[in-house]
Amino acid sequence: MNRKQPLRAVKGMRDILPPESRLWGRIEQVARELFHAYAYQEIRTPLVEPTELFARGVGEETDIVTKEMYTWEDRDSKSLTLRPEATASVVRAFIEHKMYEQPGLKKLYYMGPMFRRERPQKGRYRQFFQIGAEAIGSDSPAVDAELIEMIVALLARFDLSGFTLLLNSVGCSTCRPAYIATLRDALRQVSGLLCPDCQRRSETNPLRVLDCKVPEDQPIIDGLPILFESLCPGCFTHSQRVEEYLQDRQIAFTMQPRLVRGLDYYTRTTFEIVHGALGAQNALLGGGRYDGLSEALGGPRAPGIGFSLGEDRFVLAVEQAAPVETKARTDRLLYIAWLGESAYRHAAELARELRALNAAVEVAPDAAKLKKSLEIASRIGAGHVLIIGDQELAEGKYPLRDMSRGEQRTVNNDDLFREFGVPRANE
Repeated sequence: MNRKQPLRAVKGMRDILPPESRLWGRIEQVARELFHAYAYQEIRTPLVEPTELFARGVGEETDIVTKEMYTWEDRDSKSLTLRPEATASVVRAFIEHKMYEQPGLKKLYYMGPMFRRERPQKGRYRQFFQIGAEAIGSDSPAVDAELIEMIVALLARFDLSGFTLLLNSVGCSTCRPAYIATLRDALRQVSGLLCPDCQRRSETNPLRVLDCKVPEDQPIIDGLPILFESLCPGCFTHSQRVEEYLQDRQIAFTMQPRLVRGLDYYTRTTFEIVHGALGAQNALLGGGRYDGLSEALGGPRAPGIGFSLGEDRFVLAVEQAAPVETKARTDRLLYIAWLGESAYRHAAELARELRALNAAVEVAPDAAKLKKSLEIASRIGAGHVLIIGDQELAEGKYPLRDMSRGEQRTVNNDDLFREFGVPRANE
């Protein structure tokens, strides 16, 4: 019989296995706690959206829409797309469910997979994960500063240092059209020297040229007009206020006049945080203000600002900052080895009671000699091994071995519940 070839994950998509998955869970838990501290609430949007949502929201001439989306025609001839980013989906939900009718600023956060058909590389996958937040309903620069404060607090909770906050303003519908006309004129003089993508963008979407990552294009781009110098009074004042509020919070930043990000919906404040631990692809997270996105999607005026963090890259940065976090913390894992049917039944009941107290317990699936049980416990990273046999059952006492110290002592049920039981959060 011919053996079938094993199937593999789709190119650019991957499995996240233990113990690495433990770090992912910890990052998400810490992020949730921080978002709640800033009064953000979770929103979950579908993985699949109408293609038009991203064409209208993200921009028809962006690389995401023209090159990277997973799009297909459904049976009813509607064009559908796996979401490549979450902001457009969040604003769509904000409009669809009339959240604008509720009082106050809408502060929402999300976590989940996104999909872009890019060239896979370290920290970049075709199914990737983002953690992000959106504050919708105010154009105040104070909201911008608070959002960035929250981001910096998130990095601090993982002891991440050595990052740089890049800041810019990309203007608004009042001042940007005149700048784009000036930029288009300047590009006509040099477009032939740029990469093919930028030659096309020079006419279709000149602002996107500033986001080009081709190294050979950078000296030419550096000579182009700067958007910040063309800001209208309103945008200039807004930018000044954001800077002042960040300085009040003692948050360091670097003004980056070429920073435009890759999406068309950005207005005024744009920012990125880059980290040297990530190499050439050093952007850890980014975001900005999108004051006209709601109107572009058919909704009311609803200025907003948000950010998204690439969780795949964030894990790499956290691993480098604290490598121990990539290892499963199993000091609290109790492995129960048993011998005999009666011992197994007692072990299973004991494990059930300990797990009810939130203890982490693994019961050996089969009876085995002590040496083999200790080997298995060591391989799975158990911190302690409890040994149950007929004699232990009769006495109500069990040998408990500390795997890290190699020491063994005798305990009873009360000792186990006291040592391994973890009170529930509501107790």
